[in-house]
Amino acid sequence: MKDQIRRPRADLAQRLQDAVRARWQPRIRAEARKRAATSTGLVVDTRARFGFTAAPGTTDEARIRHLTIALPPQYAARLFDAHEAGANEQQLQNIAAEGLGGMYFRDGGRRAQGLEVEFTDVEHVEIDL
Repeated sequence: MKDQIRRPRADLAQRLQDAVRARWQPRIRAEARKRAATSTGLVVDTRARFGFTAAPGTTDEARIRHLTIALPPQYAARLFDAHEAGANEQQLQNIAAEGLGGMYFRDGGRRAQGLEVEFTDVEHVEIDL
């Protein structure tokens, strides 16, 4: 239709827009997921009960926290693979908890080794690529 119609009728314009979105968006999303899983990682913003089982009053005690953490590509890949394999919400939450705990409490492996992270009472989770 190139050079035939400058301003298509509203119904034709909507059909064209829908056709472009149907073909274009899945490819763009797939490329963004691939990039996140191999190089850029993803950012998780959450408000949930998060921490270790610790003595009451310590800084690592599980409590409601609002965190925005960049997770490395290996966690992005695990989350995408699990989601595509049909993992349930609890399984995805466990992967996210492992990644959040690794980056927030364990400081990328520099401290708090071997402690089990609690990630419960999730109020919201937002993931950005």
